[in-house]
Order: sequence, then structure tokens, then C-alpha cells
Amino acid sequence: MSKRRKKKKEAYKVDESWLLPYADLLTLLLALFIVLFASSTLDVNKFNQISSVFNEIFDGGQGVMDHAAPITTPIPTIKEPEDEENLSYLEDQKSLSEIQDRVDEYIAENKLENLFETKLTDEGLLVTIRDSILFSPGHATIKSEYLGIADDIAELLVFDEPRQIVVTGHTDTVPIQNTEFQSNWELSVMRAVNFMRSIMRSDEIDPLLFSAKGYGEFHPIAPNDTSEGRSKNRRVEVLIQPLVLQDGTKLE
Repeated sequence: MSKRRKKKKEAYKVDESWLLPYADLLTLLLALFIVLFASSTLDVNKFNQISSVFNEIFDGGQGVMDHAAPITTPIPTIKEPEDEENLSYLEDQKSLSEIQDRVDEYIAENKLENLFETKLTDEGLLVTIRDSILFSPGHATIKSEYLGIADDIAELLVFDEPRQIVVTGHTDTVPIQNTEFQSNWELSVMRAVNFMRSIMRSDEIDPLLFSAKGYGEFHPIAPNDTSEGRSKNRRVEVLIQPLVLQDGTKLE
């Protein structure tokens, strides 16, 4: 009797293996209906939606029968615009160039081409003045008849945005021979200081923006074995510093 019941139960067992391919077939039919529905009024948005559906069905995620590899979406490369620091540097260089134009105009109007020179450097705008127009040989006091030049330079050094200014004195290699100075170093320093003082007579000049130094004969710009070379080396330099360095660093 028990054997009959067991056989009877086994007779009612249903084979469900057909459900797996049937589920995949339904998935394919769903994709087909989506294509047919969108084909009549296809636009960009629908196309993207369809592409997304196909990616999920055939390439990404998990299907009924297998495990597909995940989709890897490449990250687009975005070209960055010029950064703010670089733009600030370029704008500051333009301002220094405009200052140079004003100084060059003053030099041309007063026929001082042989005594003045301007040059844009990595350190800023450099204005070079030959010592012969400012000082007597071996002395650091500015000639009274040329104090007006210091006043003119002071006007050119007034800017909308304050800038640091360094005044530097230089000499040739001829040893100093007087009781006032013991070396060319001292002479170069005092020439820089006295010229800076002359500039600061203007009420528009802020003394906090100025500094002075001297290098003696140790920073020549020409050979010292000729009188012409020594004349070029005896000079005072006015360095107008930038507000922004090339790496974006802002100077205060």
C-alpha cells in the first residue's frame, strides 16, 4: 500500500527546468517591444534610454542564466582653463610693461638715453641710472642740479597698487681713496641710500615700500678693463618688483 502512494506522489512531480529559458525569452521580448515602441518617434533621449536598457540586458548586471562583466564607462578628459594664478601673473606683467613705457617716454623726452636704461627681468622692472648724472667721482651726495631727476623718478614710482622698490648702488673696481669711505661697498650703499632719500622727499611716496643696498664692485655688467666698461658699472639701479610671481605667489 505504501509503495502505491509513493508512486502516486511521484506522478504529480512537475519538471520546472523550462522556466529558465522561458524567463530569458521574456527578457528578449521586452527588449524587442522597447525598440518597436521607440522606433516611431526616435530622438536622442530615447536613443540613450534604449542604449542603457540594452547595456543592462546584454552587457551589464546579472542575467537569469549567466553573470556578465560590469560596464566600465570611460571618464572624459576635461581641458582646464588657465588658472587664476597664471592670469594674475600675466596681468601684473602687463602693468609692469606699462610702467616701463612711461619711464621710457620720460627718458626720450629729456634726451637721457645715454644715462638711463630700462629692462623687464624675472625680478621686476629694472631702471638703471649711470652715476655720472647723479654723483661726483668718489662721493655719495647727489649733485644739486640733478635733484630734479630724483623728483621726476619719484612721480613715476607712484602706482595704483603699491609695489616694493629696491634701490641698489654699484661701483667699478677702482679702489676708493678718500677719508669718507673705506671701501667701494660703503660708497655703493650710501649712493643707494642718498638716492632713495631724494626720491622719498615726495609726499606721495610711502617709505615702507623702499629698501636700499650696495654691492660695491662685485656685480659688474661690463668689463672693468676699459673706461667705458667702468663707466657702465658705476650705476644706481631701481628695481620695481612684481605683485605676482610666475608660480602665482603674491608679494606683499
